[in-house]
Amino acid sequence: MGKKKDAVKLVPAVPSAGTLDIGIPEPQLKAITEGLARVLADTYTLYLKTHNYHWNVTGPQFSTLHAMFMTQYTEMWAAIDTIAERIRALGAFAPGSYSDFARLATVREATGVPAADAMVAELAADQATVVRTAREVFALAEAADDQPTADLLTERMQVHEKFAWMLRAMLA
Repeated sequence: MGKKKDAVKLVPAVPSAGTLDIGIPEPQLKAITEGLARVLADTYTLYLKTHNYHWNVTGPQFSTLHAMFMTQYTEMWAAIDTIAERIRALGAFAPGSYSDFARLATVREATGVPAADAMVAELAADQATVVRTAREVFALAEAADDQPTADLLTERMQVHEKFAWMLRAMLA
């Protein structure tokens, strides 16, 4: 029986966030990964809303909006994986359920099928919401000298600011 206990001790432990040694203290890692989880939730919720509006938009701007929404949700779909993988690289688990996203997101899911102009206005506001969330987490990453996360968030802010501008231009 003693040999089995010794054999178990020989199996290396899987590192946890607490043993991850990349030069960022654990409290900062925790704050950054929790923030990234909010960015992921906002991005996923906005992805889903944009895809929904892509399917359901109607009216004279149908073709333009249908194509614009597709461009935007396709970009967000790729970004979701990048954000989740950054969370994992920092030693935390990425949220991955609708209930997790609903709890963490500032962007609210779509209810009903609004008119095309209302869709555009909502999506423009939601793009700005993602920018604000990313900007909050950027400050945490910057304070921790976490350049990879700061780079990721800089890219996300740039993309969402551009999408917000494009959507606002449709309302002018």
